[in-house]
Amino acid sequence: METKTAPPLPPAQSGVPPKDLSHTWVVAAEIQVAQRVAGIADFRGSFKATAGQRVDALEVYCKGCRRPYDEVKGRDCAEKVDNRHLIGGDQSVRAKRRVPAPGPGAKIIRGGTIQRRGIAAYVSGVSRPR
Repeated sequence: METKTAPPLPPAQSGVPPKDLSHTWVVAAEIQVAQRVAGIADFRGSFKATAGQRVDALEVYCKGCRRPYDEVKGRDCAEKVDNRHLIGGDQSVRAKRRVPAPGPGAKIIRGGTIQRRGIAAYVSGVSRPR
């Protein structure tokens, strides 16, 4: 007795929505601001622009694959398809980093440890943002 199975459903009918492969476009911009706003932007990392202010676009690129608009418009985002190109290729086949051997007559002197966590690190400026 032969059993027949139903053919697999296309992605649209399988109950799982198809993956969105579109780009997320961002614009690198240049905005002229007053000295007061520049100080706020430097401290906070952001600022509010005024209505009607002119913004010069320096570059338009995809936030995911970091490729320019002209190169990838009309194609799927490479980061959403496979992001190995962003991490230097397939990690399992990539050559390991070589640690250079010290030169002749060189002596390795061990330094002290740097505390990177906790209040002591914050006070010393190691983990504190600029």
